[in-house]
Amino acid sequence: MKKTLSVFALGLFALGASAQSKGRFETHEFDNFRLHVYYTNDAMGDASYIIEGGDALVTMEQPLFRDNVAEFDAYLAGLDKPVEQRITDYHVGSTAHHDVVMPEGMPEFTKGSLYSGMMRNFSQIFGDALTAMPTGKTEEVAFGETKTYAGVPFEFRRGASTDFPGASILIGGKVYYTHWMPAKAHVSHLQLSSPAAIDAEIAESINALESGATLFIGGHGGAAEADAVQFKIDYLNTMKKLLAENKTPETFVEAMEKACPNLPGADGLVELAKALYR
Repeated sequence: MKKTLSVFALGLFALGASAQSKGRFETHEFDNFRLHVYYTNDAMGDASYIIEGGDALVTMEQPLFRDNVAEFDAYLAGLDKPVEQRITDYHVGSTAHHDVVMPEGMPEFTKGSLYSGMMRNFSQIFGDALTAMPTGKTEEVAFGETKTYAGVPFEFRRGASTDFPGASILIGGKVYYTHWMPAKAHVSHLQLSSPAAIDAEIAESINALESGATLFIGGHGGAAEADAVQFKIDYLNTMKKLLAENKTPETFVEAMEKACPNLPGADGLVELAKALYR
């Protein structure tokens, strides 16, 4: 990640909703667990998750904004089961004093100048709307390791090589988590900050499809099915071809608009081109 903190913070704000509104939950059923997806509708476009096993719960990527925290915590309490584990892949959120699990490298990253500066920037932008920073202890899980929480296996994998230290997590063999949910839309410059990131995201998307998962979720976005992952692969291959064929950002943007007409997110292509051609 080589973005300046101010650009990263303001870029996320532009990417998400312009005004806070109530979040919403949806539920997906699997053989031995239930996945609750919480769409925050916050300025970041974040999503949070609850994995419900037979006797306990696991949370992932808890919300950042106080209004969402209250809504999420009330829903969590309504499930009437103990929270066995809380997982933070990238978004530290509202874990408060509770102990958390993070993938390899993330504890150090969140204490570093880049992440800490990003959170200070968010605080300046959003003020008291943000929840307090968490204070609980952190357990680090190595890539390649599988942990079982609430009776559900969580396989911690390396994420896209250009998105370190964000991990990919295969949940119950059926749900594949990545930092960014695959979507049928133009990608943001926050996802692709260099030409190398295109190949990295293609490789990670192929890994996702080959994982055996049937549902694909992200810290930004929510939940999608396999067709969205295949769309992302095809889209990125098209982008790679057009990047090679076009020598300037302007002609690249024109080519992308022509190749992918009426696709959401076209207003972000200029910033994406700046990142890819610098």
